[in-house]
Amino acid sequence: MKQLILVFTFCLFTQINLKAQEESAYFLVGTGAMDMHIAIQSSKDALSASGFKVIGEYNPGNSNNLAVICYTSPELEKIALGFKDRGALAATLKIGFKKDGDQVKISMINPIYLFYAYFIDGIDKQEAALAEISEKAKNAMKKVGTDFTPFGGTLDKAKLQKYHYKVMMPYFEDAEELNEFSSFGEGVKIIQENLQKGKGETAQVYKRIYTNEKVAVFGVALKNTETGEANFLPIVGDDHVAAMPYEIILQENTASILPGKYRIALHWPELTMGTFMKIMSTPGDIKDTMKSLTE
Repeated sequence: MKQLILVFTFCLFTQINLKAQEESAYFLVGTGAMDMHIAIQSSKDALSASGFKVIGEYNPGNSNNLAVICYTSPELEKIALGFKDRGALAATLKIGFKKDGDQVKISMINPIYLFYAYFIDGIDKQEAALAEISEKAKNAMKKVGTDFTPFGGTLDKAKLQKYHYKVMMPYFEDAEELNEFSSFGEGVKIIQENLQKGKGETAQVYKRIYTNEKVAVFGVALKNTETGEANFLPIVGDDHVAAMPYEIILQENTASILPGKYRIALHWPELTMGTFMKIMSTPGDIKDTMKSLTE
């Protein structure tokens, strides 16, 4: 009987431990009757007061009912730059806003979910520091809302570290190269000029240029109504608006993006194959638009 109790206790502990390792893609920070601008400003103030820097904001799909703010911190940027395979993509986190009638939903991507997915080799050495940054971000947003209901699907660390949607679908490592330049400086110049012109019906949401490391990340608004955010967000679900904007990363002299079949699936982990088929052209459309910014 004693052995049976021990086995049961061990199994129960194992189940609890496994469940504790699961991370939700997003948190619903709170919902309330408020003005969208007030919700955004309150969130920006809360992040700034906690040592984060807000680096961009915009309305995805040109919708007044959707908004995103992007933020980072020196500690996060330092860690992210230590991961040479596009780690800087995880240096920027996002808060989403969705207005429905007089109600505004405030959500945030779960920082640790993103860290596990984007920081592959060597994350164990930085895990404690990353967990601290994640908690710091959540605590900052608790000044705005206290719900923090997990949503959007859950994945554990092991699955996030080797995430792909289905067999034969891309992994994080399978980034899509857009262009090569004669130098890092030339790449920055061309991408910035194209964004300033709004080439491909785009706009710059944020940029982070790390000259010493020869890394730059550009958050890009996809404004074309037929191929951009206004087209695919309503299909996949704009409750996940904190997944946006999509990014270009320039490392040394090579510009690339994460494949749409990876990035969209990661940020919408509960997406069915049927829904994915409805946006079958979206990954290619995004790549074509981003590539145009490098030419």
